[in-house]
Amino acid sequence: MPVLSEVLTALDALWPPERAEGWDAVGTVCGDPDAEVRRVLFAVDPVQEIVDEAVQLGADLLVTHHPLYLRGTTTVAASTFKGKVVHTLIKHDIALHVAHTNADTADPGVSDALAGALDLRILGPLVPDPGDPEGRRGLGRICELPHPMTLAEFASYAAARLPATAQGIRAAGDPEREIRTVAVSGGSGDSLFDDVRAAGADAFLTADLRHHPASEATQHTGASPLALLDAAHWATEWPWCEQAAAQLDAVSDRHGWGLRTHVSRTVTDPWTAHAASTPVFTPTHTTGAPR
Repeated sequence: MPVLSEVLTALDALWPPERAEGWDAVGTVCGDPDAEVRRVLFAVDPVQEIVDEAVQLGADLLVTHHPLYLRGTTTVAASTFKGKVVHTLIKHDIALHVAHTNADTADPGVSDALAGALDLRILGPLVPDPGDPEGRRGLGRICELPHPMTLAEFASYAAARLPATAQGIRAAGDPEREIRTVAVSGGSGDSLFDDVRAAGADAFLTADLRHHPASEATQHTGASPLALLDAAHWATEWPWCEQAAAQLDAVSDRHGWGLRTHVSRTVTDPWTAHAASTPVFTPTHTTGAPR
């Protein structure tokens, strides 16, 4: 069986830490480099439910997309919820490794997995990595749908193919507009509207869309208004876990390690319920409608 340092070398080759954004916190959070690794669990969030799952599974390594301490800390006391995570991991000899923005821009990366979950044909990165001469790495992906759909149909299609969450899929734009090309970006993507418009995509599927940026994007003058699809953050990034596990499986097979990889199906999206609106009046989307 490999030791942790060997597995970490393989993970760093898949998602080089130097390709992470400067503000990010990627890499190994805890773990003995000389400890043997037999089972690896992949998940989006390093929260207590996932750590407890790793303990039950008998995992030696937990790989998550989101960092545990993104902004640093002065304590790992078990009286804090993140400190309890660290204590549980160390107590059970479980290492924690994070691949975040270095996995977002990888080839394949988080948005490739998102596009794969939606059965989209990838045309290229939305924001190419200037350091990649082959033009395959970068943030987000430009894709083609399997066949043209209306915005309403594509929203339903995405809701059926992505992991179920309380939010589901929200759409902004004319529900009857035909969609042929779509930009996708796992996680928060409302900083990429200019890139999506420049790429000429009909729609943009991402997460964490806020009112004002979304409103401005749909009202933008010039080309056809951009249609938006807002999914749950966790749902857009969970497909990466399956992709990442398969990548480590391939490395394990090449080296004859015999690792057993697992993907958590625990939903760690923070939103747990959704209530459909029951308005006392029927709103319209006509600018200047009387109140």
